[in-house]
Amino acid sequence: MADLKHIIVFRLSAMGDVAMTVPVLRALTEQHHNIRVTVVSRPLFKPFFKDLDRVDFFSIDVKKRHKGFQGLLRLFTDLRKLKVDYFADFHNVLRSRIVGTLFKLAGVKVATLDKGRAGRKALTKLENKVFEPLPTMFENHCKTLSKLGFTVSLENPKFPAQEKLVSELLPFTGEKNTKWIGIAPFAQYSSKVYPLDLMQNVIDTLAEREKSTILLFGGGEKEIALLNQLKRDNYNVIVMAGKVKLEAELNLIQHLDLMLSMDSGNAHMAAMLGVKVVTLWGATHPYAGFSPFNQPMCNCITADRDQYPLLPTSIFGNKEVEGYADVMRTIKPETVCEKIITILQQEN
Repeated sequence: MADLKHIIVFRLSAMGDVAMTVPVLRALTEQHHNIRVTVVSRPLFKPFFKDLDRVDFFSIDVKKRHKGFQGLLRLFTDLRKLKVDYFADFHNVLRSRIVGTLFKLAGVKVATLDKGRAGRKALTKLENKVFEPLPTMFENHCKTLSKLGFTVSLENPKFPAQEKLVSELLPFTGEKNTKWIGIAPFAQYSSKVYPLDLMQNVIDTLAEREKSTILLFGGGEKEIALLNQLKRDNYNVIVMAGKVKLEAELNLIQHLDLMLSMDSGNAHMAAMLGVKVVTLWGATHPYAGFSPFNQPMCNCITADRDQYPLLPTSIFGNKEVEGYADVMRTIKPETVCEKIITILQQEN
């Protein structure tokens, strides 16, 4: 261990963005055996990295020890004790840039993520839009590592071996003897959420299939209440939100045959585990570079740009455009179900 080069990778939030670093770091450590990595992120995300070789995790304490500018100085001091050779800023926000600058002043080689702001602006502007795919976040992270001298290929990716279903899940799921379909119907912004009446149609249709179990994911009291409404009286629809902690949830996701998600963190958690993912896109678009890892573009079902030519109107879904509130209604439940059923039948 002592002779390995040490890379700090800094990526705090959000959940989906942190999950998107996992395939890149897996490829990095598999292709470069002379390095070890320490991921600096929020404590919640530690389970994402547990099976990666030579990858450690440093929990940042943004509420106490590492809060504010003085906290960042303490963070730098804490990290410097790890004998760092490289600092990869996968976040490119003020906090990470300050820590990166301190490392650079200390003689450590630093590389910062290029977010491609010009391309994002061109893709989402309402006039003279440039509707072309941008580099994916995975490609951007690889470019950041290449600045440090580490070439990383994402071709022929590897995924963790499937672990046994943990015992704490069994009271809710039972042993697996059906096709397990995960559905995560929520996202941070309403412009990325498939209308719940249409999602109800999707859930009811899938629940009618023999030998299928639908597992609903979400978080928070409001979402749990809505998921229980979506469950209705379908015996094979199970609300998993609020039942187990993240590590057990990741174990469950690993056993899914497919995950249906919005443009949200659940899509990226499933993809980093090698699970097939179907995503639904409203105000945002996979061309912005946030499509799930190693998933075909045909699994990204987007709103109708013929009817709504200004799409995408936002990179993250946080901008509202008049007349565009119902763009996701152009995605028909039949289209969603047909895509899922086709993928499941291909596995047989």
